[in-house]
Amino acid sequence: MSDSDLTIIRNASNPSAKGPDTWFTGSVRIDTMFQATAPGRATGAIVTFEPSARTFWHSHPAGQTLVVLTGVGWVQCEGGQRTEIRAGDVVSCACGKRHWHGAAATTAMSHFAVTETIDGKNTDWMEPVTDEQYLGGALVS
Repeated sequence: MSDSDLTIIRNASNPSAKGPDTWFTGSVRIDTMFQATAPGRATGAIVTFEPSARTFWHSHPAGQTLVVLTGVGWVQCEGGQRTEIRAGDVVSCACGKRHWHGAAATTAMSHFAVTETIDGKNTDWMEPVTDEQYLGGALVS
C-alpha cells in the first residue's frame, strides 16, 4: 500500500461551526469529520445540540444514519410519533422521508451523522419545527 492509497484526517483539522439559523432552532455545534471525494458519497459530522435545540424539518435523498454519542434526544418522521433516542442508539432515516431530530427539552445530545450525497446534494432543508410540534403528542421510549 502506498501513502497515496491512504488518507488520514487529523483530529481537530476542521474547525467547529455554529449550526446555521436556517437549519436549526437553538444552540447547535457542527464538527465536520469527513467529506468524501468522488467516487465516494458519504459525509460525516458530529452534531451537538443543547437542550431543546433541534433541526428544521428536512429529508435526505440517500437517507441518513445517526449514531447517538451522548445524552438524550428526540427524533420524529412526518406522520409518526416523537421517539426518544439515547447514547448508543443507531437511527436510520429513510431516503426522502421528512423528519427532524435534536436534544430533549432538558438534556443535551450529540450524534454522529453519516449522510450520502446524490447529484451534489445531501439534505433538503425545510421549515422550522414549531414548539408545539417539538413538545406535542406522546413520547415513545
